[in-house]
Amino acid sequence: MAKVKVVCTSTGAIKFAPERYRELNIDTLQIHMIFQGKEFLEGEMDPVWFYSELEKLEDPKNNLPRTALPSHAEIGEVFDRAIAEGYDEILVFTISSALGGTYNAIKLFAEEYADKIKIHVIDTKSAAFCEGMHAIVAAQLLNKGLSTEEVLRETAWGIEHQEFIGVDGKLDYLIYNGRLKGAKAFMGQMLKICPVLRFNKEGEIVAVESVRTPKKALMRTCELLCEIIGDRSPEDYILYHIYTGPSLLETLKETEQKYGISTNHEDVIMSPASGCHNGPWLAGYGLYRIRREDEALD
Repeated sequence: MAKVKVVCTSTGAIKFAPERYRELNIDTLQIHMIFQGKEFLEGEMDPVWFYSELEKLEDPKNNLPRTALPSHAEIGEVFDRAIAEGYDEILVFTISSALGGTYNAIKLFAEEYADKIKIHVIDTKSAAFCEGMHAIVAAQLLNKGLSTEEVLRETAWGIEHQEFIGVDGKLDYLIYNGRLKGAKAFMGQMLKICPVLRFNKEGEIVAVESVRTPKKALMRTCELLCEIIGDRSPEDYILYHIYTGPSLLETLKETEQKYGISTNHEDVIMSPASGCHNGPWLAGYGLYRIRREDEALD
């Protein structure tokens, strides 16, 4: 049986997730952040402090936080460490390739290691803890004795059936960063429309519906989530809140009670390198479906 190392980019928010996941020994490729004239490694920045600062930021359009990929040296350090520790293969889970160059950069660099170790770079087509959850599940399956091929197939199923849905109370950061594009972005800003956001199958953030107030958008989010879950048992999914600042999260928790929604995993704050593109007013859900025996893998 091959010895396999699991790696995730820091945008996967594993560092900000429950402590129990540290036992899985998942390595991290840390994204760089430039904010208020200083450069940080993402894991060095307190996300609560970061989102609080974003709420106070004057002229955000011209003072946006910026992100930068790990250097080749930093990626190589993680790969070299895995080789030195006797691993035969590496699984690297990245933020959606539709949200930047992280996936392609790591994939290209991994090809330089082709004669040293087998590296699989997986585009999760998601971000934040939705991304990190795939690395966590992969590590758990490997610990159960599944082969790399089996884990990759299960991972592909999980990516195909994942969900993120939520609300950004203000569109400023999404528009300034180019994450929300086109007519809906323009009209949303002009009319103060608050869209319900969702990842599509290509890993892009899209506005699925436009609502006039954040509270109504949260209500519509809950309605859509109930439709997405359907009659699926809570035993067959992992549901958690994803948020940046706290302003909409408490309203979401109050709203969801009217719809009978109950999360079964702790809340996870969005990593700063992901959240800086959304701003400090996001609240929503991540849904990881656990494949049932009656659901085909392929």
